[in-house]
Amino acid sequence: MITTPKRWIVPPLLTPTADSALAAFPPILRQILFNRGFDTDASARAYLNAKPDFDSNPLQMTGMKIAVERIKLAIEEHEPIAIYGDYDVDGVTSTALMVQALKMLNADVMGYIPNRFDEGYGLNNEALDILKERGIKLVISVDCGIRSPKEAEHARSIGLDLIISDHHHPAEGDLPSAFAVINPKQQGDIYPDKDLAGVGIAYKIAEALLGTDNRLSELLDLVALGTVADLAPLVGENRILVRKGLKQIQQTTRQGLFALAGVAEIKIGKTTATNIGFTLGPRLNASGRLESALASFELLTTTDFMRAGQLAQQLNIQNRSRQEITRNVQEQAEGLAMSADPDAYLLFAAHEEFNSGVVGLAASRLTETYYRPAIVAFKGAEETRGSCRSIPEFHITNALDQCADLLVRHGGHAAAAGFTVKNENVDALVARLKSIAKKELADKDLRPTLAADAEVSLADINPDLYEKCLKYLEPTGYGNPSAAFVARNVRVKNARTVGADAKHLKLSLDDEKGHVHDAIGFRLGHWQKSMPSRVDILFNYELNEFNGRVSYQLNLKDLRNVG
Repeated sequence: MITTPKRWIVPPLLTPTADSALAAFPPILRQILFNRGFDTDASARAYLNAKPDFDSNPLQMTGMKIAVERIKLAIEEHEPIAIYGDYDVDGVTSTALMVQALKMLNADVMGYIPNRFDEGYGLNNEALDILKERGIKLVISVDCGIRSPKEAEHARSIGLDLIISDHHHPAEGDLPSAFAVINPKQQGDIYPDKDLAGVGIAYKIAEALLGTDNRLSELLDLVALGTVADLAPLVGENRILVRKGLKQIQQTTRQGLFALAGVAEIKIGKTTATNIGFTLGPRLNASGRLESALASFELLTTTDFMRAGQLAQQLNIQNRSRQEITRNVQEQAEGLAMSADPDAYLLFAAHEEFNSGVVGLAASRLTETYYRPAIVAFKGAEETRGSCRSIPEFHITNALDQCADLLVRHGGHAAAAGFTVKNENVDALVARLKSIAKKELADKDLRPTLAADAEVSLADINPDLYEKCLKYLEPTGYGNPSAAFVARNVRVKNARTVGADAKHLKLSLDDEKGHVHDAIGFRLGHWQKSMPSRVDILFNYELNEFNGRVSYQLNLKDLRNVG
């Protein structure tokens, strides 16, 4: 299988009606807003100001009222409560948020995060037994539980009240029989926003409990961390919460965030969604990928600045180790997948020596490189645990649903999922998944797509564009990408490679009319060997801060040779 060039898509010009309705905004911003579905002045201002244009009352969620009543009863009766989370950033921040919120209400509450290697994902009966033995009366799951009907039955059988809060897709017609289930994706739920991360749903529970309490805003930093790191789409309420959460991070009094920003060498007062996605998030994820996520949970909840510093250093070291392990697994997984079936519509690699904490990252790289759904799995003595990543054309969790008879457990989203399968069923599972993928993808144009907002000249790109237009699109990320542009027939003045192994490309570009721009192309260093004199470019325009110097640059996403 050979990787193919990317498709560039430039949308049509906005309609005259939308152009008139958006006349208060600069021309390029009008086009950007129109591309994102905002074609009236009111909707555009609601988006730019990150203000809700819908009813966000948490009590609309199915199960919320009964859950809140049960939590309040537990607090009044001094019943011990456990928050049962997950080991990724969404799960850890959800756990920390719920523990902090309930402590504000003087609850007797503890956090519990399962060990990835010993317990696996989600609720498990042994953990529920342990919590029962510790005197816990009420368990609240966050970011997990929606696919745990057997565990919910076990909780009921041993006298534990279980409230499940989750954002993963429920199994059709098979909700767990918990005391309450809170998930806006469940059938019949009328809450208008279905895209909240696990930490977003935890925040809505806290909102229902705390009401207008000013301390609620202290939780928003955790919402921003978990939402961005989990790749929840930055649209609707997620975007509103993340923008508020970034402001909270920038003025945070949370010792762990100060310490983590320090070891990551970012300025806490200027934290962006990009910083979370590429710098803070991976460090918070590192502990759960290699050992136990309890270190990240403690980092986010400790008030001891010395302990926060120790934990931040620990996570930083673990992140470097995680990077090395990930590189090795990625190389092995690619070799296994491509030697086994290079033309398959779904790529698969499993091995006894793979670290199960990084198989999802390896699957992501396979999907990114070959634009196919990919599964990378750790093969244990009796069971294989797989992590899946997919492309927009293939809903991976729906595919796993069609293999439920072969699986021990599974769950996830359209683009990412996980499963456990008995080793004797692995071959049958892979064969069926590949058959499903072939059926759904055989007639598709399987090339990665890059979307631009407009075709421009280099003369259109200047600091004013960023300061007066582009920065109001923040926070940008998954679901709300940074504005992208195409410029044609641009002259390459200078070109060199930078970074480890010369992976990245540094250019100076101009239009021969005095408009010169610095440009960086991450992982585009291979272009240097045969750099043409003129190129078409697809890029973002961004603020760049380095060693105290502030400048603007083109962040190249792709190049094309024009001679």
